[in-house]
Amino acid sequence: MTTPQPSNDALPTPRGRPLQPFDVMDACHQQIVTALHQMVHLLDHLEQHGVDGQAQETARNIFSFFMGTAREHHLDEERHIFPTMINSGDAQLMELTLRLQQDHGWIEEDWLELAPQFESIAAGYHWFNLEHLRLAVPVFQALYQDHIALEESMIYPQAKARIAEWDLHGMGREMAQRRKRRGLNPDQADRAAA
Repeated sequence: MTTPQPSNDALPTPRGRPLQPFDVMDACHQQIVTALHQMVHLLDHLEQHGVDGQAQETARNIFSFFMGTAREHHLDEERHIFPTMINSGDAQLMELTLRLQQDHGWIEEDWLELAPQFESIAAGYHWFNLEHLRLAVPVFQALYQDHIALEESMIYPQAKARIAEWDLHGMGREMAQRRKRRGLNPDQADRAAA
């Protein structure tokens, strides 16, 4: 039972083409989906084996991922994608983007409720409520999956069409610099800035 480490390697790029900001965004979505599935597997593992080394490692990876990479991803969207959609003049895009911004708040609220329990498991403690996690994790999972589906089906395609090439370079540079400052994926961040 392994959980994805914060990385942008999940999405291959065509040979010779530098990693683009939307490659990073798409790869993060894949990592989020994987981490959500790992949450469910962790709950099954806890039920059968309790808090052992494997559970601790998985919980630590989940905790780190949602405290770091997932939050950075939302910040990327809030800074670089959502403003273009809100300023598009398209009523549907504006409405959907406002919904996605609201989702970010709900996702954060849900995570703040779950985080202490994953942190407890990661530390080897039994300060968690498996019954509560069995109820809360599917809600968190469904919210995130619906959110990603909307972004990938409507917002990202529109953003790709509307964000100018020079804005993409600035977006990639800002994303890379911020990740370097926070110690997240510096090698991949450099490729995104290219």
